[in-house]
Amino acid sequence: MTQHVRDVMTADPKTVEPQTSVQTVARMMRDENIGAVLVAEGERLRGLVSDRDLVVRAVAEGGDPDRTTVAQACSEDLVTVGPDDDLVVAVQVMREHSVRRVPVVDQESHPVGIVSLGDLAIERDPDSALGDISAARPNQ
Repeated sequence: MTQHVRDVMTADPKTVEPQTSVQTVARMMRDENIGAVLVAEGERLRGLVSDRDLVVRAVAEGGDPDRTTVAQACSEDLVTVGPDDDLVVAVQVMREHSVRRVPVVDQESHPVGIVSLGDLAIERDPDSALGDISAARPNQ
């Protein structure tokens, strides 16, 4: 049975405007227990920022977390998938572009979700180490 991205994605992703501070985004990630946030101007997807992006592109560069904007830390060269795409397509996109998370957009390119490597591991091989880790509830 063919599975689609919509079956495994995280729906209703958190989004922020590009001028949001990295400190605000870091707190959002902590409070919501998430590792990535989409950056959008209105309904236009502009980028994705991960917890690693915040560390490597903002904190490690010595930027003031309250003054550095998420636009300065996000990945802007995005690849996306649609909610009705087969999971095989999501896997191929991740492999080809060496990414761990891919925004899911509708036909008008509005963000509707995020699919992660962990989501795919849980679905395709729940007994694997990555599937176990991804399914586990994080320690608070």
